Amino acid sequence: MSLSAKNVLGTPLVPCSYDPLTGYYRDGCCNTDEHDHGTHVICARVTQEFLVFSLERGNDLMTPRPEHRFAGLEAGDRWCLCASRWKEALAAGVAPHVVLECTHAKALDFVTFEQLRSHEYKNASKAA
Repeated sequence: MSLSAKNVLGTPLVPCSYDPLTGYYRDGCCNTDEHDHGTHVICARVTQEFLVFSLERGNDLMTPRPEHRFAGLEAGDRWCLCASRWKEALAAGVAPHVVLECTHAKALDFVTFEQLRSHEYKNASKAA
Protein backbone atom coordinates (compact mmCIF):
# COMPACT_ATOMS: atom_id res chain seq x y z
CA MET A 1 0.00 0.00 0.00
CA SER A 2 1.35 3.38 -0.95
CA LEU A 3 0.69 6.66 0.81
CA SER A 4 1.34 8.36 -2.52
CA ALA A 5 -1.21 6.32 -4.47
CA LYS A 6 -2.70 8.07 -7.49
CA ASN A 7 -6.21 7.90 -8.87
CA VAL A 8 -7.23 7.57 -12.53
CA LEU A 9 -7.13 11.37 -12.83
CA GLY A 10 -3.42 11.38 -11.88
CA THR A 11 -4.04 13.12 -8.57
CA PRO A 12 -3.74 11.71 -5.01
CA LEU A 13 -6.19 8.89 -4.28
CA VAL A 14 -9.16 10.10 -2.23
CA PRO A 15 -11.02 7.82 0.27
CA CYS A 16 -14.01 5.96 -1.17
CA SER A 17 -16.09 5.14 1.92
CA TYR A 18 -15.80 4.90 5.68
CA ASP A 19 -19.43 3.77 6.13
CA PRO A 20 -19.42 1.06 5.04
CA LEU A 21 -15.69 0.75 5.61
CA THR A 22 -14.26 -0.34 2.27
CA GLY A 23 -10.98 -1.20 0.63
CA TYR A 24 -8.78 -4.26 0.51
CA TYR A 25 -7.18 -2.98 3.72
CA ARG A 26 -10.50 -1.73 5.17
CA ASP A 27 -8.97 1.73 5.36
CA GLY A 28 -11.67 3.52 3.36
CA CYS A 29 -9.50 3.73 0.23
CA CYS A 30 -9.18 1.62 -2.91
CA ASN A 31 -5.49 0.98 -2.22
CA THR A 32 -3.86 -2.15 -3.60
CA ASP A 33 -0.61 -4.09 -3.71
CA GLU A 34 0.65 -7.50 -4.84
CA HIS A 35 -1.36 -9.25 -2.09
CA ASP A 36 -4.69 -7.91 -3.43
CA HIS A 37 -5.37 -10.66 -5.96
CA GLY A 38 -8.84 -9.27 -6.67
CA THR A 39 -7.44 -5.80 -7.42
CA HIS A 40 -10.13 -3.93 -5.43
CA VAL A 41 -9.44 -0.56 -7.06
CA ILE A 42 -12.68 0.81 -8.53
CA CYS A 43 -14.73 2.99 -6.19
CA ALA A 44 -18.30 2.43 -7.26
CA ARG A 45 -21.69 3.52 -6.02
CA VAL A 46 -23.40 0.14 -6.16
CA THR A 47 -26.90 -0.43 -7.49
CA GLN A 48 -29.36 -3.19 -6.68
CA GLU A 49 -28.96 -4.41 -10.25
CA PHE A 50 -25.20 -4.73 -9.79
CA LEU A 51 -25.55 -6.43 -6.38
CA VAL A 52 -27.84 -9.08 -7.90
CA PHE A 53 -25.45 -9.47 -10.85
CA SER A 54 -22.55 -10.05 -8.44
CA LEU A 55 -24.58 -12.54 -6.40
CA GLU A 56 -25.44 -14.48 -9.56
CA ARG A 57 -21.71 -14.77 -10.22
CA GLY A 58 -20.98 -16.17 -6.77
CA ASN A 59 -20.00 -13.02 -4.88
CA ASP A 60 -22.67 -12.10 -2.34
CA LEU A 61 -22.04 -8.49 -1.39
CA MET A 62 -25.40 -8.09 0.37
CA THR A 63 -25.15 -10.56 3.26
CA PRO A 64 -23.37 -9.28 6.38
CA ARG A 65 -20.16 -11.17 7.23
CA PRO A 66 -19.03 -9.80 10.62
CA GLU A 67 -16.06 -12.19 10.71
CA HIS A 68 -14.66 -10.21 7.75
CA ARG A 69 -15.72 -6.81 9.12
CA PHE A 70 -18.34 -6.66 6.37
CA ALA A 71 -21.82 -5.28 7.10
CA GLY A 72 -23.32 -6.11 3.70
CA LEU A 73 -24.01 -3.58 0.97
CA GLU A 74 -27.18 -1.79 -0.06
CA ALA A 75 -27.88 0.15 -3.24
CA GLY A 76 -26.25 3.58 -2.97
CA ASP A 77 -23.28 2.41 -0.87
CA ARG A 78 -19.81 3.20 -2.14
CA TRP A 79 -17.45 0.23 -2.33
CA CYS A 80 -14.04 -0.68 -3.76
CA LEU A 81 -14.87 -3.25 -6.42
CA CYS A 82 -12.62 -5.76 -8.12
CA ALA A 83 -11.61 -4.27 -11.45
CA SER A 84 -12.38 -7.49 -13.31
CA ARG A 85 -15.90 -7.69 -11.82
CA TRP A 86 -16.64 -4.09 -12.80
CA LYS A 87 -15.42 -4.85 -16.33
CA GLU A 88 -17.64 -7.93 -16.41
CA ALA A 89 -20.60 -5.84 -15.25
CA LEU A 90 -19.79 -3.26 -17.91
CA ALA A 91 -19.98 -5.93 -20.62
CA ALA A 92 -23.33 -7.09 -19.16
CA GLY A 93 -24.73 -3.54 -19.09
CA VAL A 94 -24.98 -3.32 -15.28
CA ALA A 95 -21.78 -1.50 -14.29
CA PRO A 96 -22.37 0.84 -11.36
CA HIS A 97 -21.28 4.46 -11.38
CA VAL A 98 -17.64 5.19 -10.54
CA VAL A 99 -16.10 7.86 -8.30
CA LEU A 100 -13.03 8.78 -10.36
CA GLU A 101 -11.03 10.60 -7.67
CA CYS A 102 -11.42 7.53 -5.44
CA THR A 103 -10.56 4.95 -8.13
CA HIS A 104 -6.94 3.77 -8.04
CA ALA A 105 -4.84 4.26 -11.20
CA LYS A 106 -4.29 0.47 -11.27
CA ALA A 107 -7.86 0.22 -12.65
CA LEU A 108 -6.46 1.40 -15.98
CA ASP A 109 -4.71 -1.97 -16.31
CA PHE A 110 -8.20 -3.48 -16.72
CA VAL A 111 -10.44 -0.84 -18.30
CA THR A 112 -9.96 2.41 -20.17
CA PHE A 113 -10.34 5.86 -18.70
CA GLU A 114 -13.13 6.46 -21.21
CA GLN A 115 -15.05 3.44 -19.90
CA LEU A 116 -14.73 4.74 -16.35
CA ARG A 117 -15.54 8.32 -17.35
CA SER A 118 -18.72 7.17 -19.14
CA HIS A 119 -19.92 5.77 -15.79
CA GLU A 120 -18.75 8.65 -13.61
CA TYR A 121 -20.82 9.39 -10.54
CA LYS A 122 -21.37 13.13 -10.82
CA ASN A 123 -22.47 13.92 -7.26
CA ALA A 124 -19.42 12.45 -5.57
CA SER A 125 -18.12 14.56 -2.75
CA LYS A 126 -16.10 13.17 0.13
CA ALA A 127 -16.14 9.59 1.40
CA ALA A 128 -19.45 8.55 2.87
